[in-house]
Amino acid sequence: MAKDPKHHVATRLSHAGRAGTHVHGFVNPAVHRGSTVLFPDTAARREGAKHRFEQFMTYGTQGGPTHYAFEDVIAEIEGGTRALIVGTGLAAVAVPLLAYLKTGDHCLMPDNVYGPARNLAGGLLKGWGVETSFYDPCIDEAGLRALLRPNTKVVYTESPGSHTFEVQDIPAIARAAHAVGAKVLMDNTWGIHHFQPFKHGVDVSIQALTKYVGGHSDVLLGSVTVNNEADWLVVRGTGSQLGQFASPDDVWLALRGVRTMLVRLQRQEQSGLEVARWLEARPEVKQVLHPGLPSHPQHALFKRDFTGGCSLFGVVFQPRYSPDDVCRFIDSLALFGIGASWGGFESLCIPTTGNITRTAGSGDFGGPMCRIHIGLEAPEDLIADLTQGLGHLGA
Repeated sequence: MAKDPKHHVATRLSHAGRAGTHVHGFVNPAVHRGSTVLFPDTAARREGAKHRFEQFMTYGTQGGPTHYAFEDVIAEIEGGTRALIVGTGLAAVAVPLLAYLKTGDHCLMPDNVYGPARNLAGGLLKGWGVETSFYDPCIDEAGLRALLRPNTKVVYTESPGSHTFEVQDIPAIARAAHAVGAKVLMDNTWGIHHFQPFKHGVDVSIQALTKYVGGHSDVLLGSVTVNNEADWLVVRGTGSQLGQFASPDDVWLALRGVRTMLVRLQRQEQSGLEVARWLEARPEVKQVLHPGLPSHPQHALFKRDFTGGCSLFGVVFQPRYSPDDVCRFIDSLALFGIGASWGGFESLCIPTTGNITRTAGSGDFGGPMCRIHIGLEAPEDLIADLTQGLGHLGA
């Protein structure tokens, strides 16, 4: 089917990366595995080398038909032109940072950034002579301009933050960054398709496809999506030099999972808001950190820039409770797994107090915290489980 931007995203996700409807064959593309690619003659091999960053098979690490189909789907979701598929979400963070930063450069990262991204900045990047400064995620355009330096090459963003869920003013940040020639990178895993990064000034969008795209907690994948040929050559070239590659079997599983993503996401978003509203009304809870709630400090930004949300949010308990009380609450839950990922079909809950590193802005939310992911279980059953769990607070 021809790509038609007028079609609803649900229609485009059902048809992108497929041969079409009026063809003879299976609905889903096949899994193509391989390392060696044969050419009919040496001239064809020389010609192929000129197109190795296009959808042209040259060697297994450059991808094949399964990868190409999935790349098209991810680019469709993000509203970009090209997508690179890599083995993990962290690899998707690392590739563009390594692509755009070199010794002597300066990078800005929000203070609520995903922990492994922060570790990368303080580890490999620092060791290679790249300086990273952390800024308050709620910074405005003028505040960011004051932090930019002549050698600032990347402004990294993550909106909302995956532990404390601040929503960033991405268009304002992009204006400031682009004024000095810096690239804007964004971790868009929470926003998925609800936030269209390239319409808001982002240059490179990063996603952990492990989450909602895979949807079944059984694959590890990441994507790096761009919106022009120049950025594609930079990102794809760096991925190639680093040997970044995703298993075609995992890619095929995610390609299958993405067909039902919108239905799952809609259900999980609705259930997540229902549970979040219920928790917000509980006396044990000080604050629920969900951008979709009117009580969220950046709810207006969320309404302006997002078309919806997902099912991951934070909970701040009253200060009379301790981190140990929160752990006892979590341990008592029967339907919530204790696991670090999210976006799958199962509900999860982990303590986040002690896992939040801040050097700018405020990391104090006035009480112990946990992070909740709502799966596909019936929300009334989850609420009943949370009700009994709250009874263990302070026990």
